[in-house]
Amino acid sequence: MTKLIVLFAGIAAIGVAGLNRDAEDGRMAKPVDARPLGVGRLVPDFKLSDIAGRSRMLSDYRGKTVVLALTSTTCPITTKYGLTLSKLEAEYKTKGVQFVYVNPSETDDKRDMVDTVRKLKLSGPYVDDPTVPAYFEAKTTAEVFVIDGSRTLRYRGAIDDQYALGAALDKPRNRFLVDALESVLAGREVEVSATYAPGCLLPQKSVAKTGAGDTYHSRISRIIQDNCLECHRTGAVGPFSLETYKDVKGRADMIKYVVDKGIMPPWFAADAEEHSPWKNDRSLSKSDKVALLKWLDGEMPEGDPKDAPTKKHFYTDWKIGKPDAVFEIPRPIKVKSDGIMPYQEVVIPTNLSEDKWVQRLEVQPTARQVVHHVLIFVQKPGALRDPLEEVSGFFAAYVPGSNSLIYPDGFAKFLPAGSSLRFQIHYTPNGAATEDQTRLGLVFAKGKPKHEMHTAGIVNFGLVIPPHADNHEQKGSVNVPFDAKVTALMPHMHVRGKACRYDLVHPDGKREKLLDVPRYDFNWQLAYNYREPKDAPKGSKIEFIAWYDNSDKNPHNPDPSKTVRWGLQTYDEMHLGYVEYYVPGLEPGKPLTKIRPTLFNRRGGG
Repeated sequence: MTKLIVLFAGIAAIGVAGLNRDAEDGRMAKPVDARPLGVGRLVPDFKLSDIAGRSRMLSDYRGKTVVLALTSTTCPITTKYGLTLSKLEAEYKTKGVQFVYVNPSETDDKRDMVDTVRKLKLSGPYVDDPTVPAYFEAKTTAEVFVIDGSRTLRYRGAIDDQYALGAALDKPRNRFLVDALESVLAGREVEVSATYAPGCLLPQKSVAKTGAGDTYHSRISRIIQDNCLECHRTGAVGPFSLETYKDVKGRADMIKYVVDKGIMPPWFAADAEEHSPWKNDRSLSKSDKVALLKWLDGEMPEGDPKDAPTKKHFYTDWKIGKPDAVFEIPRPIKVKSDGIMPYQEVVIPTNLSEDKWVQRLEVQPTARQVVHHVLIFVQKPGALRDPLEEVSGFFAAYVPGSNSLIYPDGFAKFLPAGSSLRFQIHYTPNGAATEDQTRLGLVFAKGKPKHEMHTAGIVNFGLVIPPHADNHEQKGSVNVPFDAKVTALMPHMHVRGKACRYDLVHPDGKREKLLDVPRYDFNWQLAYNYREPKDAPKGSKIEFIAWYDNSDKNPHNPDPSKTVRWGLQTYDEMHLGYVEYYVPGLEPGKPLTKIRPTLFNRRGGG
């Protein structure tokens, strides 16, 4: 009876939390936007005093990966996860990972804490301190934090998705903490770096701010590393490197300009009201943008090199891992030094003797500086080329800023036996003649997936943009003949493209905005990948609305006096909105009435 009273007293004092009011059911662990949650930042140094009377600083673990797990002896979620944490600690102790347990509850009995450590055979320090969660602005007792050897926060969120308030699975579907640890230990990016963590609510306390402000080594280098170095490093596509303090300081004015204007990092979706729905969101969080601009406007202090982040690993070979198959253009294509080149097309037989399911794919040009984009299409054996192939969907793509697709387990694209791959490559000469030999790498799924991935295109072949029009609207749409899950959107226009939007029109006429791009940039053909798929019910319609600037105010416009129509070259235009989706419940490989463009749009207009 006493134990029961303690349990309810603990819940009353701490509060019971769902995941977040944004979560559909308020309970289950799901990935969330990591950018406003401090992931990637230096974790402040603080004291850890355990129940055995020993004290240490977090910095004492420098060089080791640390799992800091919030817990409680009375919260029903954390008590269920006790054995899971114990097993993980034993497994990862041999790999050099240090577990630290923090009980922030001011109502839990210390005797129960000692008993918990003994029963679970926990070897890491068990800290009884209600102030620690404030350093992370933690919300619940069940959240865990993965901190790398340079004290950079790499993951925060749930251990896995097995337990939630009032719900339990026989085993977890997603092991978020394990995946994060494996990535950090291997020097890879953590794919899911933040999730909701269902648990008992914590009182919200603030930590007093100390110190003279952000320095290059404490924060700015982490912002640059996470948002700029993918391109701005030695050997990458960026025109200059930002790998050192000297590099960043020397280009401070230019960095300040492009960040303030929203030109860099390249991301063009409208700002989300709270958490971004896009798992590949490249934009700076509001706090990171403020911190970077403030530092650039000031004295730009370098700070203590001991605060520097672990050097980020960038892939020099294949991001998708070692491919099972590589298909390369047989002979290099010569790219001239200037002018315009027509699209280059090369068909490569796969010579596959059996059907394959592709879970990972990556397109690699060898002369990225002149490759504007690559689209790769599958041609089935013996089939004539589909005249709507380019607008009905592609198999793989390369665009500036994105060259790979990595699907989770259970999702894959179909590549039939005996098929061929048609490479369509758009080169943009940049002043120096060169050669390119683009290749495609594929990693096959271990078996037949649960869901087959498809791509559809929304197109208006009949677009007509009048001379000097500065905000000309065009529309296209597709009807959805089945219940679909939309996973990604990728708009495509040329140099007169100004803005675009995707809308989902439900069967009852209700309109839902899927993607708003208020400032389209032809130089960055970005895909926008949902963190959680969007439902497109049977009988709904997806519209792609685009606006074009054919005026002399558009600095990219080759001829404002021209009436512009559909065409392949950049001086022509396109109205093409790609949609990636899958159909739940449909057996992969079964014939599908594919989403096709509504061809009445050949007449132009909406």
